[in-house]
Amino acid sequence: MTPRTLPHFDIAPADEVAVDWDDAPCPLCGRHDEEPRFEAADPTPDTDGEGLRFLVVRCRVCRVTYTNPRPSADTIDRFYPADYQPHRRPSATSAARRARPWAEWLFGRPCRERRGELPWPGVGRLLDFGCGGGGYLKRMADLGWHVTGMDSSFEMVDRVRNELGLNAIAGTLPHPALRPCSFDVVTLWHSLEHVHDPLATLREVYRVLVPGGKVVIACPNIDSWAFRQFGASWFGLDLPRHLTHFTPDSLSEMLHASGLRVTSRRGIRHTDWLRSSARRSAASRHGSTTDHLLTWKPAAKLAGWLAYLLGASDCMLTIAERPE
Repeated sequence: MTPRTLPHFDIAPADEVAVDWDDAPCPLCGRHDEEPRFEAADPTPDTDGEGLRFLVVRCRVCRVTYTNPRPSADTIDRFYPADYQPHRRPSATSAARRARPWAEWLFGRPCRERRGELPWPGVGRLLDFGCGGGGYLKRMADLGWHVTGMDSSFEMVDRVRNELGLNAIAGTLPHPALRPCSFDVVTLWHSLEHVHDPLATLREVYRVLVPGGKVVIACPNIDSWAFRQFGASWFGLDLPRHLTHFTPDSLSEMLHASGLRVTSRRGIRHTDWLRSSARRSAASRHGSTTDHLLTWKPAAKLAGWLAYLLGASDCMLTIAERPE
């Protein structure tokens, strides 16, 4: 068994940050039998993670990769900056891109991978877990869906309710306000990697879905070409906010353990992720010639396409269902 130590400071003394640390078991099998893989810094300035390095480990039994030790559920919010990207209001530029399909293609995402397309005939009841500022909820409500958002940020929930006039719940899954079989589709857009107990979350997704209901999950893929190229500089790590680092197989195994059945999975291209990773790596002493080249948008776009075609994109979209 590998000895586990708290993240260490490069700059600040440890007594300046009052954070509770969890010595976490494997999020899938629950065992404490892990091996260290690498360390990486918090890339986000102005949080309690500034100056800290975090350890990423892999379970020797089921091969799931996760951050350990990690901030507890009660103190993890100290590592989310006030301007955290999912909590920002949509810009006019991003709204214009959604309105122009050619721009979706140009900036790195095929139109068929946009969030407005859900695996459900017609409209239904939607739960968006980790809804942030509610931009996606509003889009789906405008399409006729009966929407409910859920977010751990009370500020975001208030914004969704008061500014958008949509239903939102503060908290996480499981949640006592949600009845069994109350949703046709549950979406988790880059939120499952943030939760402390992803298996419990997925089991609750199973409970609130109707038989035949779908769950749509987008998350980073640590079994990607980008991670192998950039390592600790990879944009998809986002330590310590990302607690579980999924591969296509480990996510499928966790869905299966929760009672859900995978129906499809595919990669998603993120040219902006590649360029951000390349800039971070190029700025370090470990940056290679390839890293510098990939800061150039055409090169990053080509690399993203090649990774996509080889099944090694740094983001993945998985759809599963509750069996009837």
